[in-house]
Amino acid sequence: MIPINSSIENTQEPFDKIRNYLHSFEFVLGGNWDYEHGYFDRYLDEGHKVWLRIPFEVTHGRLEGDTDATDAVIRVGTPFVLKHVYNEGLDKEAQIRTYGALVDQFQEPVDKDAPVDDKWVQQAKDMLQEVERSWLH
Repeated sequence: MIPINSSIENTQEPFDKIRNYLHSFEFVLGGNWDYEHGYFDRYLDEGHKVWLRIPFEVTHGRLEGDTDATDAVIRVGTPFVLKHVYNEGLDKEAQIRTYGALVDQFQEPVDKDAPVDDKWVQQAKDMLQEVERSWLH
């Protein structure tokens, strides 16, 4: 994980305003959100292994997921770039379970914080600069 300084840090706005703006840059609400914090994620590579992530915390209201039915106000944290490395192919340790197949359909990363090549760091900085140019204007 490599933090990237940004002028959007500490911005505090309604969740839906920030989410709608970031959607125009192909960011999505990461699946690991909860009622108090979350991440906006944007993949940088075609394999979806390298990500630009913008963390946030809920300062007022309650986050109800990626919906307009929220009164949440969020504060943006320090963006960072990270890389997840997955095993390619089938998981030889997997066991067939009816219920588990519905829940555990994806492999855990082998390395959730793999080293990030300089080219991806630069691409993340470039993307972040695009986001900053017209940040919520």
